[in-house]
Amino acid sequence: MPWAQPGDQLVLGRVSWKRPPRPQKDATFWIVLLDKRSHLKAAIQEVTSPRRDKVGLGSHGYLMRAVDRYPWLQGVAGHEVNGSWWETGECVAVFAADATPVTFAAVFPAAARSPQLPEQAVPTAPVALSNLLVALINMGPDGQIYWAERLLG
Repeated sequence: MPWAQPGDQLVLGRVSWKRPPRPQKDATFWIVLLDKRSHLKAAIQEVTSPRRDKVGLGSHGYLMRAVDRYPWLQGVAGHEVNGSWWETGECVAVFAADATPVTFAAVFPAAARSPQLPEQAVPTAPVALSNLLVALINMGPDGQIYWAERLLG
C-alpha cells in the first residue's frame, strides 16, 4: 500500500471482467485512472492480481491511438507543454485475460506539495469520486486499439 502524507488522498480501485472464451493472443489490457478536472493521469503506485506476474505499472505511446478514437480518454497518454510531450502518472498493464480481478492504489498529493512546473503536473487532493474516470483499454500486440470501456466517470 502506498504511503500517504498529511493532506494526501489515497484512492483504491478494483476492476474485474469475465475472461473471454478466446482471448486475443498477446493483447494487453490497460487500466487508467484520470482526474477529469485536469485531464491528468493519476499516480497509480501499487497493483495486484491473483496473477501478480501478469500485471505491472507503465504506459505506452500507442495509448494516444485510444485518445484519438475515444476523446474522453484525453490525458491517458500524457500532456503537451510548450511543444513537448510529458508523461506523469502510471497506468496498470495487464498481460493475461485471466488476471482478473485487478486491484490498484493511487495517491493524490496535497495541492501544497504538488510540483509547480507544468511538465510535472499531477492531479491533486482533494478529489471526489465524481472527479475520477476509470477506463479499461484493450490493445493488440502491434499497438492496435480494439476497444475502450468507461467503467467510472
